[in-house]
Amino acid sequence: MTDAERHDEKIEVVFSSETIAARIESLASEIAAAGIERLLIVSILTGSFIFAADLLRGLHRAGLDVEVDFLALSSYREGTTSSGKIAILRDVEVPLAGRNILLVDDILDTGRTLAFAKDLIGARGARSVATCVLLDKRIARTVEIEADFVAFECPPVFVIGYGMDMGHRYRELPFVGKIVA
Repeated sequence: MTDAERHDEKIEVVFSSETIAARIESLASEIAAAGIERLLIVSILTGSFIFAADLLRGLHRAGLDVEVDFLALSSYREGTTSSGKIAILRDVEVPLAGRNILLVDDILDTGRTLAFAKDLIGARGARSVATCVLLDKRIARTVEIEADFVAFECPPVFVIGYGMDMGHRYRELPFVGKIVA
C-alpha cells in the first residue's frame, strides 16, 4: 500500500519526496550564495515545519550556520480557504532587531500571511527580511508580495502533505499531493 492509498480519499502526488529533496538542496545553495550574514530562519507554523527542517539541514550542508525560531500564524483554521484574518498563535522569542531574517513558509497564495509576517518582523527592527516558500501558487494575490526564494510553482489546486493539512490531516505525507475525486 502506498502513502497515497492509506487514506479514505484518493491522493495524487504533485511533487514527490525525491523531487522535493533535490530541489531543497539546490534552494539551500541559492540561499547560501546570497551571502546573508547572521541569518535567522523564522519558520511560519504550522504548515512549513517539515520544509523548514529539511531546508535547515540543506543550509547546513551548504555551509551556513543559522539560528531558527518559529512564528505560528493562522488564516485557515480548519477550512480550505483563507478567512482573510491573520491570528498570531505563537510569537518569536529571539530578538529580531538588527538581524537578517529569512521567513520560511509552506505556500504563497493570497499573500496575506507572508505579507503580515514580513511587515511584523520588519516593524520589530529586523535589518533585512527575505522570504522563502516551498510553493508559489500563482493566483490573484490580495496583497503585493513575491517570495525571494521559491522551491516550486504550484498548480491552482488545494494541496496537502509535506506539512500542509486539510482539517489537521495529511501533514505526515512525505510528498505534496492533491485529493482527487
